[in-house]
Amino acid sequence: MTAHTTPAGPPAAGPRAARRRLIRELLLVAGFFTVYKAGRLLSTDRTGEAFRNADRIWEAERALGLPGEGAVQRLLLHGEALVTTANTYYAAVHFPATALFLVWLYVRRPAHYLWTRRVLAVLTGAALVLHLAYPLAPPRMLPDAGLVDTGQVYGPTVYRAAPDADTLANQFAAMPSLHFGWALMLAIGVIAATRGGKRSRWGLLWLLHPLVTLLVIVATANHYWLDAIAAAVLLGIALLVVPRPRAGEPDTDPADAGTAADTGDGADAEAPAATGRDAEGAVQAAPALPHQKSTAETVGAGK
Repeated sequence: MTAHTTPAGPPAAGPRAARRRLIRELLLVAGFFTVYKAGRLLSTDRTGEAFRNADRIWEAERALGLPGEGAVQRLLLHGEALVTTANTYYAAVHFPATALFLVWLYVRRPAHYLWTRRVLAVLTGAALVLHLAYPLAPPRMLPDAGLVDTGQVYGPTVYRAAPDADTLANQFAAMPSLHFGWALMLAIGVIAATRGGKRSRWGLLWLLHPLVTLLVIVATANHYWLDAIAAAVLLGIALLVVPRPRAGEPDTDPADAGTAADTGDGADAEAPAATGRDAEGAVQAAPALPHQKSTAETVGAGK
């Protein structure tokens, strides 16, 4: 009598589990951002200290021989359209670009999404500590700098004219510049996620984003050069602390998302396929193929 083995595939994940993981990620990111914004506002009443620190930063840059921020701004002020474009880039690109980048990673490169999310969390948390410990007025507020507040003069701007009355943003949190830090991580993340793929040859073009961001934040007098340098140093530390995705770790195509999920340990091992008979006529089972993780599984397991 011949025995037959019927393959038993793992149950489908279903859209419900995938939605739960997506909602959890959204709540996690939104919660961290809310804590960060609330924390930044704790130092808005330290005006005197912020301006004293600004004088020290300005003198330190001159002692280090860094180019004056005014030299970059003078190039920007050659045309009103150019100034408006720079202000718009500063106000409108920072958050949307980072959000779209994270969404793309979540869908197409889940392992790199987890890595990037953790790096950004470490960078932003460290930045918050520095913002609280070292309040700093931006160069547009420093009389000795002689710079133009391009946001107030030409628009658009995300800040109120009176920093003390601004309840939506802490204008004394110039160092480090998260505009530059996030932009640099965006470029690094895209290059790492596309390495070896068809688009890897164009990956270096993403470095234009942090370069343009650096010129914009300095030319609009929202940040000092040292603000960007501090952000780069903190990002470097975060990259050293957070382990990168392993070389063989799969990044699932979005078409596979939702086809597999919470199946329990050993689910694939219990689903052999009949491949032949041994010397006694019994059906032999071949080892099951490894199960590729979906986006939901990769993100859920790495939370």
